[in-house]
Amino acid sequence: MVTKAYGGFLLSQIRHLSGRVFEKLLKESGVDIFNGAQGRILYVLWEHGQLTITEIGKLTSLAKTTLTSMLDRMEANGLIERIPDKRNRRQTFISVTEKANQYREKYDSISDKMNEIFYHGFTEDEMICFENQLRRIIKNLEKEGE
Repeated sequence: MVTKAYGGFLLSQIRHLSGRVFEKLLKESGVDIFNGAQGRILYVLWEHGQLTITEIGKLTSLAKTTLTSMLDRMEANGLIERIPDKRNRRQTFISVTEKANQYREKYDSISDKMNEIFYHGFTEDEMICFENQLRRIIKNLEKEGE
């Protein structure tokens, strides 16, 4: 007998619920200049410095078309800037602005709160095991997406 698997459905439900909670925490913290998805972009830029759109897409799993329109809005809000690559005119780097850096501390605090909510009642071993299993799923999906 084959057990019916609900992993994809559950992950989708978690994604939607966590997105709503994250948006609520942003609003409660007075951060209304960017949304959760834009926060993911800022986060990878804060962690890695300037990146190309392709690199941001890989790190956030956002499609290039989605990313381009989000970056346009973020640039209009003064959160990111586009920097032409001096060695390759077809390539542009994305970097955070000083304005965006002013939100880093609040964003980190909200992320910490999300982790507290997400892992409430989990032991450290359970957290590590769960995250390792998620990484395996990501690898499986990346392999299929090639």
